This record gives sequence, structure tokens and C-alpha cells, in this order.
Amino acid sequence: MNEWPGMKIAFVGCGYVFDIYMRTRWAYPEIEIRGVFDIDTARSAVVHRHYGIPVYPSLEALLADPDVEVVVNLTNIAAHFDVTSRALAAGKHVFTEKPVTTAFDRTRELFALAERQGRVLAAAPCNLHSDAVSTIWKAIGDGAIGKPALIYAEMDDNPAHLMRLDTVQSPTGAPFPYREELQEGCTVEHIGYHLAWICAVFGPAIGVTAFSKCLIPDKRVGPLDPAETPDFSVACLDFAGGVAARITCSWVAPRDHRMRIIGSEGELSVDNAFHDQSPVRLERFSRVGLTARKAYTARRHPMVGGPFGIGGSRLPLVRRWKSHAGEAERGVGRSFKHKLVSWLRRREIYAQDKILGIAEMGRAIAAGQPQPMGPDFLLHLNELTMMVQGAGPQGTTRIPTTTFEPFTLFADIAASGHDYRAAYRPRLLERAVAGVVERLHRK
Repeated sequence: MNEWPGMKIAFVGCGYVFDIYMRTRWAYPEIEIRGVFDIDTARSAVVHRHYGIPVYPSLEALLADPDVEVVVNLTNIAAHFDVTSRALAAGKHVFTEKPVTTAFDRTRELFALAERQGRVLAAAPCNLHSDAVSTIWKAIGDGAIGKPALIYAEMDDNPAHLMRLDTVQSPTGAPFPYREELQEGCTVEHIGYHLAWICAVFGPAIGVTAFSKCLIPDKRVGPLDPAETPDFSVACLDFAGGVAARITCSWVAPRDHRMRIIGSEGELSVDNAFHDQSPVRLERFSRVGLTARKAYTARRHPMVGGPFGIGGSRLPLVRRWKSHAGEAERGVGRSFKHKLVSWLRRREIYAQDKILGIAEMGRAIAAGQPQPMGPDFLLHLNELTMMVQGAGPQGTTRIPTTTFEPFTLFADIAASGHDYRAAYRPRLLERAVAGVVERLHRK
């Protein structure tokens, strides 16, 4: 399925996130960008000058272009329903930024409209297709950690009130949409990055216990409406296969995007859910390693804990068809400053290929196959998101009304050639001191 004829797309919305999409545009010669539209004409003019992309004079003109196959909706969340419904009604496929909407009934209405029109409605996030998540998925399938039991997923995005978000700009000068981010809330904006991979790997959630609260009302960016949008949430998800997951989101705690999957025999860990090629580490549990973890120095210093197996080994990543896209950036910023910042960002902070979701959508359409993330799956993510967002300070326990057919490991991941369980080797010292540890545990 690697060969596909490509497609022609148009963007609605040229704000901050548009530049993030453009970072990997160079890796998709199969995709032709027919043009863009933004109600802020000054912003679309900047995009035209910088990228050389044509500008439509109106949304109506964009939707009337017979060459446009897919409309990519990058508008603010409040406009998602209107733009997506108009595009579907005009006979276009739609790829929309997350969430589809913040009203579950309206989200369901959009998928019903897409079905009536015979069109595809797909949505971000697409990190399910990343090398890091693919590696996790394959390692779990290989039995590298035994039976999966527990997931810890963090989505802390720094104390918003200290970050001067009102001063942040994209490489072409688009302001960071701080007011919308804070008004919509950390859960609505970011929990999908964890829900997408967790639900794809472990199936639909059958129960949700959640809590959400606004902890720091004064974000120092002016009055917000609503003022009490939660800047912290925690959700515990129950899955039919016996797995439990805890997802935490906040605009209060220092940045932490870790993913941990703990099984009966080991643990997989990833430092950064926002980096498509973040290193994946596998630790197979042993009495030596688990005993050594009791020591503060062994936990805190890899040079001390590593020889005992603490932290495990770094796994070779599964490589997908567009893995190279996140390894370079072309055509966004041209100055030395931008190139340096871009290199540091990809190395140390985050690297996301946002066009990958559009491409996966297009490949499935061209092949006449179901979407990798179909309507039932996206509806489930939307319902879970709004359950957690609306849980409130009193907390709530609910059973989702939506479900989906569990995923099977994507064929190219299964055929990657890696067997992560078979390839794992305990550290030499870990093996050597096993007898000593055994004796220390006896009288």
C-alpha cells in the first residue's frame, strides 16, 4: 500500500498550527496543496508570500474548486462544526484538527453527514502512526513485557501562567492561540495524543473515572471565558482486557509527556508523546533490578542503576513509510536562527509529522480500504475527551456509550522484522549478582 496516486488538498485556517503542518510538507510530493483560506486575509497573505501557496478569496471559492479532494480544517475549535459540515456538504473529504467538536451530539452529526455524502471525515492526532507508538505496539505484541496491566500517561504542559504564551509566535509570525488553548482547556487540547494510541492498542474503554478542576484561575493573559475551564484533569480508564490506564493533563505542572506501559514481566517507557521518534526503552523485570530500585542512587543515576537493569535497553524503532519526514525541516524558516532552533526542537523538544494523518487518510481512500482511525474510533475518543473535561471537582464515574472494533497490529508493523522479546538481553551485572541478591533476602 506504499504506492498511491496522491491527492489534492486545501487548508482552511492559516494560524499557528499551519506552520507545524508545513514542517513536513517537503516529504509529501504526492500531495498537492491547491490553496488556503483564512478569514484573516493578512495572515493568508503572509502564507502566500512565504510558501507560494495560492489563496482563495472565500471559503465558498475553496469549496467550489472541483480539484480539491480533501479540506483540511485548521480553524479554531468553535468553527470546526461549521467548516467541516460545509465541506462535507460540498462533497469534499475532510481532515480536521482535534477535537472534531466539543459537543458529542454535533460530532456524531458530522459523521452521519459524512456517511450520507459518501465522504470520509478523519481527524487528528495521527501519532498512532509514529515510529515510537509503532514500536510500543510491536513490543507488546511480541510479549516483551508479558501481559500488559497498567498504563501511566502524562500530558503536563508547564505552568501556563509563567510561560508568557502571549509572546509566542510561529516562524511566519502567527501568534500562539493561547487564549483558545486556555479557554478550551488542557484536556480538550491534548488528551487525544494519549487516548489515540492507548485505545488503538488496548481497545475501547468500558469505564471512566475522572476528575477535573481549575487550579490557577489567573493565567496572566487577561480574562478568560469561561474563567473556570479546568487546567488539570486525571482520568482512570478500564479496558475489557483487564488493562487499567491513568492519564493526567495539566497547564500547572512542569512539562512531562511520558508514556509507560507496565506488564506482568516488564515495562516499556517513552519520554515524549510529542516526538514521533522518541526513544523507546524496554526493561524486563528481575529480582535484581527491582531490588536495586529501592536505592535512591540507583534510581537517580543511570550509571549506577543501568548495570542492574534499571531503565532497560533502548529498542531499535519500527520504521514506517514516512519516517524520514520528521528528521528534517525544509521551507518553513530560512534564517540561521530558525535552522538552529528547528534542529534543537527536533532533537530535544518535539517532532511531529502532522501531514501523516492526511496521507494515511488518502492512502486508505485510494486503496478502497477502511480508514486507520474510523468513525467509531474517533467518536469514542471524542466521548472520552468530553467525559474527562466535564468531570468537575466532584469527580464522576461513567460508562461510555460508544465503542469500536478492536484494532489489529498494522501489517507493516507486524512485518518490521523486530522481535523485541527475543532480542532482549539482561545486563551482565544483573545476571552476575542474582545469587547475591537471593542470599541477601534470606536470614
